[in-house]
Amino acid sequence: MRRSPNLTLKLLAGLGAAVLMSFGPGSPSAGAQSDAATPPAASAVAGDFVGSLGPTDLKLHIQAGASGTLSGTLDSPDQGVIGLPCSDFHVEGEKFSFAVPVVHGTWSGTIENGGALLAGTWSQGTPMSLTFTRDTFVASSNPSVVDGLWLGTLPWDARTLRIQIAVKSDSAGREYCTVDNPDLGFFGLPCTNVVFYGEVFSFELPAAFARWSGKLSKDTHSLRGTWSQRGHVQLPLNLERQSELIPPTPPRPIAYDPAIQPLDAASMQAVLDRDLAGALKHGALSRETSAGVAIGVIRNGVRRVFSYGQAKPGALFQIGSVTKTFTGLALAQLIVQGRVRLDEPVRALLPADTVAKPEGAEVTLLDLITHHSGLPVMPDNPVHPDNPFADYQVANLYHYIRAHGLEKPANATFLYSSLGVGLLGQALANRAGTSYVKLITEEVLKPLGMSDTHLPAYALSSDALAPAGALRSTPEDMLTYLEANLHPGLVTRGVRNSATLPTALELSHQSRADASPGTRIAFAWFYETDTGTYWHGGTADRGSAYIFFNPEHDYAGVVLMNTPLGRGGRFADVLGRHIEARFAGKPAVSLTD
Repeated sequence: MRRSPNLTLKLLAGLGAAVLMSFGPGSPSAGAQSDAATPPAASAVAGDFVGSLGPTDLKLHIQAGASGTLSGTLDSPDQGVIGLPCSDFHVEGEKFSFAVPVVHGTWSGTIENGGALLAGTWSQGTPMSLTFTRDTFVASSNPSVVDGLWLGTLPWDARTLRIQIAVKSDSAGREYCTVDNPDLGFFGLPCTNVVFYGEVFSFELPAAFARWSGKLSKDTHSLRGTWSQRGHVQLPLNLERQSELIPPTPPRPIAYDPAIQPLDAASMQAVLDRDLAGALKHGALSRETSAGVAIGVIRNGVRRVFSYGQAKPGALFQIGSVTKTFTGLALAQLIVQGRVRLDEPVRALLPADTVAKPEGAEVTLLDLITHHSGLPVMPDNPVHPDNPFADYQVANLYHYIRAHGLEKPANATFLYSSLGVGLLGQALANRAGTSYVKLITEEVLKPLGMSDTHLPAYALSSDALAPAGALRSTPEDMLTYLEANLHPGLVTRGVRNSATLPTALELSHQSRADASPGTRIAFAWFYETDTGTYWHGGTADRGSAYIFFNPEHDYAGVVLMNTPLGRGGRFADVLGRHIEARFAGKPAVSLTD
């Protein structure tokens, strides 16, 4: 199971991976309390609410204590984030506000219709409208025979994962369900298209690009069926009725390893041997997980590559959304070569009959590479509902754009969009008169000498979203890429299109807009204003990646894993930030989980 590609940058606006790194999935009953509310005011907002921040569904749980104190949590089930603690509750008349400290977010607004509606604004640096509606689910007085708790085990690589499903029906007879994966720390993932007819029960799980279908046994104690994921993985998953729910593991306090002197590249492996000992014995890299990680580090021109667990340094890894930074560099190349303009409407790079000119402001190339276009994370017309990336061709992309339009919303804010970067890559290929794979090869990979980095065969002609996450690479090649970003002026000249690369690299580093508090965005790169570090993460079917570089202190690192997730989140992100802290001589989040 997995979250959708880089969903960590939706609700969390660039810091989703950091949230899972610093605060694991929590109990829905957890949360900080405040004495700001009187009992009548508390009762007006107590309960469960649902809302949407762009394409991301949210759930707000507020409890009122006997004295009127409020506590609560916020869930983002699409992202597998459950139980973010809320605090600083304030109720004054119809005004209501609270904070979510772990993501540096606040919500403020008004209580309407006697507490049926909480209308207001979410802010993580840039305000966005966010209205919560009270969850008015009314359980059926005559529950369906399939209602209840179900538990099964799913074979996954060399291990098994527990899958827990909670099914309920409402007073109108509609079925609902949520899916938990206790072993990976995901709880409350919402199902869609839940159907029970005759003996057949089925549902889809968008967060995992998955679908389950099976039959209820005659004694109603078992569900025998098949789990399909990303359109091609077919696995048996049989479920047995349960009487008790496996609850989420309460969050543990954030643990840090003490700061040490800033490391050079040659010293990093010895320190990580010690720091990763727990993870290798009983954590994210233990033998039972089949997980492995390859690491590359560089400082002051000295490189080192090494690995842990079930991975080898020379292996090829999926880098997921790190691909977006390559698309950003291709954009910079075409700008420096005078073939496109940053403020150019993307409509101008599409076939003439693709989409009509909007009445208002148009989405530009800059809007796409900085995630300020207003386009959603993914299109809503996938070829395969359980795998929106599979066989999604350029014609499908254009069909979506024609229906959606390319008018930029007023006051558009950061909204992470794989769709937007996919569209950008196709538009750049159009302008260059070639395919995306040839564009990225000729403008980036060959000039940098990255001979082991490429797109898989399926992306060569049929994947319109390849520019957002399809590249595969090795630690050595990724260090070559990072070294070029550290020292654009040292890029080797003489290869076709290499002459414009130094200027293009520098252009791609210029921060252009806010992403979240303390974080700006350049050409897909996230830039931490307090440290001067650029970074990006990525997740794919069978791998995850995290890369970073700091020009001021001349260091960079890459973490490539053979699994998309670790326990409680993307371990590649956690490890990458740990390595960065060791370079900087700062306390590092503990790698023992």
